Amino acid sequence: VQLQASGGGLVQAGGSLTLSCAASGRTFSNCIMAWFRQAPGKEREFVAAITRSGGNADYKDSMKGRFTISRDNAKNTVYLQMNSLKPEDTAVYYCAADRTGSGIYYLPGGYDYWGQGTQVTVSS
Repeated sequence: VQLQASGGGLVQAGGSLTLSCAASGRTFSNCIMAWFRQAPGKEREFVAAITRSGGNADYKDSMKGRFTISRDNAKNTVYLQMNSLKPEDTAVYYCAADRTGSGIYYLPGGYDYWGQGTQVTVSS
């Protein structure tokens, strides 16, 4: 699975962005998908994850109510809708795929494939 993230950019605090992650290959619908982010000097942190069917999702507490993860298996794409953005949301955002489902979904080590990252900058 190859992942290509896009949609990042510069936005003012309180604004919105939608990130997309397009996957190649025929196994996308078999993968648990997630978004992580990494700010300068910090560790990569969990943002959100979604099950294979898209029926269930989970978020880091600080993102609940502001971010929404979704997927379209027909388009091999996972999305992250981000609202009410804050300067502390500034980071490089990465999409990730777990093909086996055997990992811990909120830890980076649980994922087999990673996109290249897309920069999100929120100005105050």
